[in-house]
Amino acid sequence: MAVKEPVIFTEKDEMRKWSRSMRSQGKTIGLVPTMGYLHQGHLSLVEEAHKHTKVVVVSIYVNPGQFSPSEDLSTYPSDFHGDILKLKSVPGGVDAVFGPNNLYDYRENKKSEIDVDMENKNSCKKGVVSCVEERGIGHETWVRVEKLEKGLCGKSRPVFFRGVATIVTKLFNIVEPDVAVFGKKDYQQWRIIQRMVRDLDFGIEIVGSDIVRDTDGLALSSRNVHLSPKEREKALSIRKSLLKAKSDAKIGLVNCKELTDTVVQTITQAGGRIDYAEIVEQESLEAVEEIKNPVVFCIAAWFGKVRLIDNIEFSV
Repeated sequence: MAVKEPVIFTEKDEMRKWSRSMRSQGKTIGLVPTMGYLHQGHLSLVEEAHKHTKVVVVSIYVNPGQFSPSEDLSTYPSDFHGDILKLKSVPGGVDAVFGPNNLYDYRENKKSEIDVDMENKNSCKKGVVSCVEERGIGHETWVRVEKLEKGLCGKSRPVFFRGVATIVTKLFNIVEPDVAVFGKKDYQQWRIIQRMVRDLDFGIEIVGSDIVRDTDGLALSSRNVHLSPKEREKALSIRKSLLKAKSDAKIGLVNCKELTDTVVQTITQAGGRIDYAEIVEQESLEAVEEIKNPVVFCIAAWFGKVRLIDNIEFSV
């Protein structure tokens, strides 16, 4: 079978025109939003999208709106050419790739100062809310899912989910998909997008796809490339401690503080620094004291200079 060559779009109007052309032919459209530097986890989302729609679009865009000045926008890995090759290797391929240069600059000159900065991947300075606002280029509308964004990752990354909800809204308005697929590794993000779609009446089905792991159990992430071999080995304590917590809950240990304390101790002893470790209700993301209904145990921890997240769903 011949390898499918995706159509690559960089302009919003051309992307939207193509999507509307597909829809006029009666084809349903699936969207997989990514920030690039694709791994097997991303490719599994493409495979999932194929189960739901006739054509599949992958967006590749490192979104400055979700990075604060102190975060790792400048070091976020990228390999657009390699990403295209990986997408072509997926059974069924992808039909289109949307890789815009900048979705926040509304001035007529396409090669703006922020484009240059973003190409250098060094557009953040201290004292501003996000990397978009640093340049003052006119974007002032933000989407917030006010309650769900506050806990978990939102505690230490107050800009993040505002930026995520806004860029996903923009992508939805540009690509106009019928279905969008998100990975459950970013569990809070998936639930926030679900809630946003419900509350704002987007006619889009949001599909959550299970976490894809490496052979050693580490959840796949574009940031894993920054882990040293020793840090990677230590980071396996996250998955191991989550599995132990699930096993303990199944045999009746349902006190969340006790389960959390054990996980924190295990990861800390392995050399990790805990950002958060919380057991929350699966849809509301509200913390629970005792497990009675389906929950998700969410963790964020630092190993070296890399912040990793992982989770596990379970009930008793």
